[in-house]
Amino acid sequence: MESDLGTALMAPLWMLLSFVALGVICARRLAIDPRPIATLLIYVIAPLTFFRGLNLGGPTPNYLLLTLGLFLASSAICLLAHRLARVLFPAQEAAVVAFSAGTGNTGYFGLPVAMILLPPEGVTLYLFCILGITLYEFTLGFYISARGQFSIRQSLIRIARLPLVYAFLIALLVEAAGITLPPIVHQGLDVFPSTYTLLGMMIIGMTLGRVTLGELDLRFIAACAVIRYVFWPLASLLAVLGLSLMLPVTPELAMALLLLGVVPMAANVVVVSMELSIAPEKGAMAVLLTTLAAPLLIPFYLPWMIQLTGLA
Repeated sequence: MESDLGTALMAPLWMLLSFVALGVICARRLAIDPRPIATLLIYVIAPLTFFRGLNLGGPTPNYLLLTLGLFLASSAICLLAHRLARVLFPAQEAAVVAFSAGTGNTGYFGLPVAMILLPPEGVTLYLFCILGITLYEFTLGFYISARGQFSIRQSLIRIARLPLVYAFLIALLVEAAGITLPPIVHQGLDVFPSTYTLLGMMIIGMTLGRVTLGELDLRFIAACAVIRYVFWPLASLLAVLGLSLMLPVTPELAMALLLLGVVPMAANVVVVSMELSIAPEKGAMAVLLTTLAAPLLIPFYLPWMIQLTGLA
């Protein structure tokens, strides 16, 4: 299984790395500033991508309970990491570590892997899980990140301006009202997920294109890697085992939760830190290195996690 899984991971990995390389070329040859692209992602592309996913998924109370659960879990992990990181790092770096602790590359990297490993019902469950993580990124996660640079009032004002929360509410209202969007609207929205992936990974490359080896912070990278590849796998494993003791957990849901725990760092770490001007170079380096490690670590982690949860 390890070799099959490793092979399956190579396709999304090389696709994402090619987008990162394209970003490096754009930064070095065309001198493109990634900041306006980060703003475009946060205020236009991400909300429309989020709205599309929620609308197509047909949110039910059970699905929304998954979204709420992952939102709360991500928020709790972020707050715990922020409390610890403030002891070890300056305010801006602590904010980036905390933001990254609550999320992962569940979309750009994890979704293609989920489509390989899970049946359609499992992919739907996975999508509603990552909606909760995305909601965290653009609410509490964004607030914690902003607090590394701004006052409480300024941070709250910035969150109030984020359209993703409003996209979430509008999608729920559309579903509650029984409104069916015309096919032409769905066709128009179909372009946004791919655009989200492309520009999100290119921003990492654009940021790395301006980084020198002297800016490599091994302590910062180690902290991010430990949270992503030690804490999260254990947390997802314990979550599945704990839920199994209290509720009937389907194999599809269990696998979706395990997959959330083994993806690399989120590209949105760079997008948000770029928008707020809080150590985007360090975030980009950590994201790149954890992404490169994913094809080695995921085939190692998932088989024994599956064995321990009784999914094998």
